[in-house]
Amino acid sequence: MPNEISTEQIKRVLCSGCTTHCGLLVKIKDGQIVSIKGDPSDPLTRGHICEKGMAAPKLLYHRERLKYPLKRTGERGEGKWTRISWKQAIDEIAKKIEEIKRKYGPEAIALIHGSSPRYAEYIQRRFMNLLGSPNVFSSASQVCWDNTAIIECITYGWMAYGDIEHTQCIVEWGSNPACSHLPRWRSILKAKKRGAKLIVIDPRLTKTAAKADIWLQIRPGTDCALALGWLNVIINEELYDKDFVKNWTIGFEKLKERVQEYPPEKVSEITHIPAEKIRESARIYATTKPAIISWGVSLDHIGKNASQAIRARAILRAITGNLDVRGGEILCGLHPRIISETEIEENEKLSKEQKEKLLGTKRFKLLSWNLYDQINKYAKKVGYRAAIPSYSLVNAHTPTVWRAIITGEPYPVKAVICQDSNPLLTCANTKLVYRAIKELELFVVHDIFMTPTAMLADYALPAVTWLERSHMDHGVAGNYVKTGEKVIEPMWECRTDFDFLRELGIKLGQEWPWKNLEELYEYRLKPLGYSWKDFVTKIRWDVPPFEYKRYEKRGFATPSGKVEIYSTILEKLGYDPLPKYEEPAESPISASEKSKKHSLVLITGGRLKCFHHSEGRQIDMLRKIHPEPLVQIHPKTAEKLGIKDGDWVWIETHLGKIKQKTKVDPGVPLNIVHAEHGWWFPEKPGEEPTLYGLWESNINVIIDDNPDKCDPMIGS
Repeated sequence: MPNEISTEQIKRVLCSGCTTHCGLLVKIKDGQIVSIKGDPSDPLTRGHICEKGMAAPKLLYHRERLKYPLKRTGERGEGKWTRISWKQAIDEIAKKIEEIKRKYGPEAIALIHGSSPRYAEYIQRRFMNLLGSPNVFSSASQVCWDNTAIIECITYGWMAYGDIEHTQCIVEWGSNPACSHLPRWRSILKAKKRGAKLIVIDPRLTKTAAKADIWLQIRPGTDCALALGWLNVIINEELYDKDFVKNWTIGFEKLKERVQEYPPEKVSEITHIPAEKIRESARIYATTKPAIISWGVSLDHIGKNASQAIRARAILRAITGNLDVRGGEILCGLHPRIISETEIEENEKLSKEQKEKLLGTKRFKLLSWNLYDQINKYAKKVGYRAAIPSYSLVNAHTPTVWRAIITGEPYPVKAVICQDSNPLLTCANTKLVYRAIKELELFVVHDIFMTPTAMLADYALPAVTWLERSHMDHGVAGNYVKTGEKVIEPMWECRTDFDFLRELGIKLGQEWPWKNLEELYEYRLKPLGYSWKDFVTKIRWDVPPFEYKRYEKRGFATPSGKVEIYSTILEKLGYDPLPKYEEPAESPISASEKSKKHSLVLITGGRLKCFHHSEGRQIDMLRKIHPEPLVQIHPKTAEKLGIKDGDWVWIETHLGKIKQKTKVDPGVPLNIVHAEHGWWFPEKPGEEPTLYGLWESNINVIIDDNPDKCDPMIGS
């Protein structure tokens, strides 16, 4: 026989180990990956790669991946399955959806997504819009991004994008990019070398905080008070941009009156930050031009005061003259030429009657299709192609969805499709989520692995990894488009989110004009004049130049055309139109009598470099780096409780208890502990009652999601 010719290729890809989507180079030989490294030509990463990217081949070839469609044959959680074909799965799921739709209405069907690849969220929204259901929700929507996107849109018309490459002052407010966003971290270090100031606001001495010029160790949940304290200093010392405030804002005098309630001494009592540090940091931010306040999820996380804290942050950017300037906070809009995600969503196909049934919208009034339509109108009025996609601005309220499943109020929810999500790990109040899933008539999970959540499914369907699909990332806050090649064809019978929803949609009578992802991407790129193949292999990125101070020509995308310091939208909805501090629902000051018996304050949500939320726990390479769940505790607190470094301890709230291993750390405040999230143990039995160790160290088992404790505007 003649010798076979060995083939070797380099594929340029976008990593989906997290939502940063770094550019990588993957070498394949004879159809197998032989190496993976950072892409030096990628303008974001410049050749760098993190642990998650390096572990991607381990993910792709993992022996425990879901390989074929499975149908449950025993009780939920019993682990009894039979292999079926995709055709049988689609036929049976479609039949059950039609049955539920006829009996209860399309709103009785919901879809939950988690760390979806960027293409999937607008495809999921399209599927649900064409189905007639408003109930798309997420394990993270109200605590990651949605709050910020909505609040910034009603304040100045778009979500701000920090121009870190040209800034002179960086405020990292409750974010730790040294662990969560490595490209931004490298940009911060580069900025510091050229003389930029770094202010970090965080209860913990993180790796990012350790590099700060000023670290403000804030009491958890008091961020709005600090922002109002900064505004007090900036306004009273006249450090604001007077021309911008005069010409491009409404409500400044009312704000000036409001912030007199928050002098630094009072704010110091609330936040536990010394008054002089509050003054010093406010002055540095206001006078070092240009400046940015980076987005981080912490303000979205803080519960009852989240929206007002985000409002105060937005106002700080505006009155200091840092909006839409080089080195400041750019309001770029979507890419001006490619077909936007918003247009693919087909939001107009969801009727007004169905939009009004969105779960949570009556209580949390910023979760509103009516508001989204207003935001879209103002965006187009000032020249944006469309509003930010609806998947970032209008989602069902997650705790309300679980309660509707259990109680049937305000109407029954009987079916849930779960894509790229593990809500038993990533949603608060795990016991309630577990109970809700058990009540469903139809629960479909489409994922890479069998997870605790998938173990409760009626159908567990195999999903591709990011190495088995093409990728087009269209910035939501930024106006770029970047692309990545598919490395190999999907293994076994794994399918993309697009392929599954398209086939199910067609079975349900929906219109899906694109046969595959590549056809969809080519359609979106058509205005640029490129085929998908040419763009992904030759162009890869398209970043139109920023247009600074575009508001001078068109105004802001708000009802008044100006930055709404005093929000006319909030006023009409019955909310306070100015930022106001409110004590966190479960602080030592405000906690219920049941909670006050606990002596420590629990915080969670800090990121780990080697994992993305609940992902990666089955990858040996990553578990060797970080094998066990850790809870950080101050040395004096540990000593008082008789705890040593490395001890396993119970962490208890009024909802129950879980265990984690202690890490004694002077970087956390006294009497505050930080517990890691997303922990399960894929090496343990998957069947009930173990569910891969779901109940052992999962912090969401003991985190409350009571709507009464949520932010009143958005429900975080």
